Amino acid sequence: MKLADCVALVTGGASGLGEATVREVLSAGGRAVILDRPQSAGQQLARDLGDAAIFAAADVTNEAEVAAAVQQGVARFGTVHIAVNCAGVGAAMKTVSKQGPMPLEIFSKVIEINLIGTFNVLRLAAAQMSKNTPNAEGERGVIINTASVAAFDGQIGQAAYAASKGGVVSLTLPVARDLASVGIRVMTIAPGTFDTPMLAMLPEAQRQALAAQIPFPPRLGRPTEFAMLARQIVENPMLNGETIRLDGALRMPPR
Repeated sequence: MKLADCVALVTGGASGLGEATVREVLSAGGRAVILDRPQSAGQQLARDLGDAAIFAAADVTNEAEVAAAVQQGVARFGTVHIAVNCAGVGAAMKTVSKQGPMPLEIFSKVIEINLIGTFNVLRLAAAQMSKNTPNAEGERGVIINTASVAAFDGQIGQAAYAASKGGVVSLTLPVARDLASVGIRVMTIAPGTFDTPMLAMLPEAQRQALAAQIPFPPRLGRPTEFAMLARQIVENPMLNGETIRLDGALRMPPR
């Protein structure tokens, strides 16, 4: 698929990796549905970007809200061809600490947003994509999920986050196989340490220490580099059912 011909639904699209992906879609001539929380900067971003973007306020774990967001895209742009799942949360807490065992609600919330939310969005977007007229390659749509290198190299305190992202990795192939018959590809990107709003809250010394762990290039990843890979996935029809690490050869140490 060519982005110029596509409508992309991007979750977490108001900031960080999601915003960079939205901008990449528009720069290639595509259109975008920015799905993010009501209190996000999504409405302002859509206004800034013009007629090729709309904002759809939704919680990725809410079936009705996500279904409505998909239909907003259909009503405005005719259909949805691409779904990019960037919405997610983190939680740093040991399984057992001086305060006792990790509260189960923290673990559950991370799984609910990062894993269940991803599946909720992809299934509803895929249902709409399945109605598309296939292109010359037989494609009707592309789904791109966001995991993390924590799925493979989870650090101390990352049990919930690593489990949620490991689940995203594990569902990639079976969902790609599920959707092959309707011409929808499914891929996952596993970023390393990227310069996102979440990391921007850390002290600069800590940010520099994280960057120093990356073999090459020895810096934090840029959201635009995530967006570049998302575009390549959309435009390369042989990419399907796989997770790509985007990490500068980083392998996370225990802490």
